[in-house]
Amino acid sequence: MTNQIITRARKESRKLLTEIESKQMLKEAGINVVETMLATSPEKAAGIATELGFPVVLKIASGDIVHKSDAGGVKIGLKTAKQVAKAYDGIMKSVRQKFPDAKLQGVAVQKMARPGVEVIIGMSKDAQFGPMVMFGLGGIFVELLKDVAFRITPLEKRDAAEMIKEIKGYPMLTGFRGQEPVDIGKLEDMILKISDFVEHHPEIKELDLNPVFAYKDGAVAVDARIILEDSN
Repeated sequence: MTNQIITRARKESRKLLTEIESKQMLKEAGINVVETMLATSPEKAAGIATELGFPVVLKIASGDIVHKSDAGGVKIGLKTAKQVAKAYDGIMKSVRQKFPDAKLQGVAVQKMARPGVEVIIGMSKDAQFGPMVMFGLGGIFVELLKDVAFRITPLEKRDAAEMIKEIKGYPMLTGFRGQEPVDIGKLEDMILKISDFVEHHPEIKELDLNPVFAYKDGAVAVDARIILEDSN
């Protein structure tokens, strides 16, 4: 599946994979992701939402749009099939107005994940050192606090454990002010799987899992983005 997705993107002269494509590749690598399905009409979106269970999130599926929210391409907390169908039309209309030349595959539908501590796991390529895995607090905290740790791949278990403990927000993961501590072992495992994944796929230039919801009993990637290297 992974090679097929990359080949298709190359044929379409795309570097940005859709969220659905990114999650398919990550799931194949053993990384826990929120199930996300593609809808190509309001009716199909409503049917998928009913199958997955409410509430759901809708996001534009396009290899041409990096920031989905800025394009009006995200609707959250949808609780009925009618709301989903209306949101589908609203997303498509908004995105077409703001990005008239973008190729739209449809809309991604996913069940809303239960809230957890938001972290980010990512990878970018350094000109000197090559692939570097990143870990830190996720969501808006990434840009606000820039509280992240980096390691050069390939990583070992010790590296993953050190990355998690290095960030200033580490107390939020261990039960800050009475909150439940998260499963640190699951986060370590996800970091190591990302390291292994990018080591086996040098054609990947950037990767972001943001946010990952961390729980006391596991972790799941809610959103994912993969950018490929130039093909030439």
